[in-house]
Amino acid sequence: MPPILIGSEIYRRSSFGGKHPLSIPRVSTALDLIRALGWVTPEQYRDSPRAEAAQLTRFHAPDYVAALERAQATQAICDHDKARFDIGARGNPVYPQMWDRPRTGAGGQLLAAQLTRAGGVVHVPGSGTHHGQPARASGFCYLNDVVLGVMAWLDQGLERVLYLDLDAHHGDGVEMAFAEDPRVMTLSVHEAGRWPFTGAASSRLSRNIPVPEGYCDAEAAFVREAAILPLIRHFRPQAILVQAGADALAEDPLARLALSNNAYFATLRAVMGFAPRLIVTGGGGYNPWSVARCWAGLWGVLNGHVAPERLPPAAEAVLRALSWSRAAGRDPPEHWFTTLVDPPQDPRPVRAEVVRVCEAVMRDLPESVAYSAP
Repeated sequence: MPPILIGSEIYRRSSFGGKHPLSIPRVSTALDLIRALGWVTPEQYRDSPRAEAAQLTRFHAPDYVAALERAQATQAICDHDKARFDIGARGNPVYPQMWDRPRTGAGGQLLAAQLTRAGGVVHVPGSGTHHGQPARASGFCYLNDVVLGVMAWLDQGLERVLYLDLDAHHGDGVEMAFAEDPRVMTLSVHEAGRWPFTGAASSRLSRNIPVPEGYCDAEAAFVREAAILPLIRHFRPQAILVQAGADALAEDPLARLALSNNAYFATLRAVMGFAPRLIVTGGGGYNPWSVARCWAGLWGVLNGHVAPERLPPAAEAVLRALSWSRAAGRDPPEHWFTTLVDPPQDPRPVRAEVVRVCEAVMRDLPESVAYSAP
């Protein structure tokens, strides 16, 4: 089967509200851009179902799930639930679609696992909420759709699932969910010292690569060749789930990394042939132009499409229709409107800190896959 794209109109019709970082249109813009490029056929597209409460309690506590549903219905949260579940607190607001939107992401993830049961490739840009805890909202994530998707694969009988997290923020919820499960390896490349302030150390099943501010394309290529690919070869996964949070891009306001979207595309090209099952999700990303261009470009990579040097008028119109209240949104560079692929970065040296984290993450592996500088 050709790659499948899972989306939903709920992302166009819902917002976290106010000046919240997730008030911007991300998934809807990526889907519009993909369609404007002529990159998806009707046979490739699936509308995301909404997961039911019984499906969510495979990982989440029933009373927490009930509190989410109740908060959407009443558009209020009592002090007890607020303190216990962090709903309406710590960046996790009460908003009109706060139950339906997260369970749409979860439903998309569960559908993706079902569609790849016998093999295949699925892109679910509306999923990727990797901070969600069993009984607590965290980091704008009310549910952990990634955990639910991996669990669905495990329920199918898979014994080796690799989770690769490219988000600027450590995928703490996923790591904690599978820390003791030998069937799952979690591998997270994230900014050192950034919220949620986890992911500094690695264990046998949880591999963490905390990188310094200014992490660039040359360093991403080094990490890919020195650590990511050797770890994948060692683990020999039957399925790979890539969380492609776009907040590691240079233009993102909530991190201090400096990647171009070329680094995301190169990593996906490198890993996508290592397992018969592949799911690519969204995640973080708080600049509407850079997120939409990145996620649309990832869909292009999955299909083998070559991005045009200049976007066609319909695609350019999608990007010119965006607005953003931050300073960068008042005078965006022209290439945010006219291209999908960022300009290549000037060559930069790989810093010693990046070499050291690669050495550390590979330290306890057999000599046949031990660290060596690419």
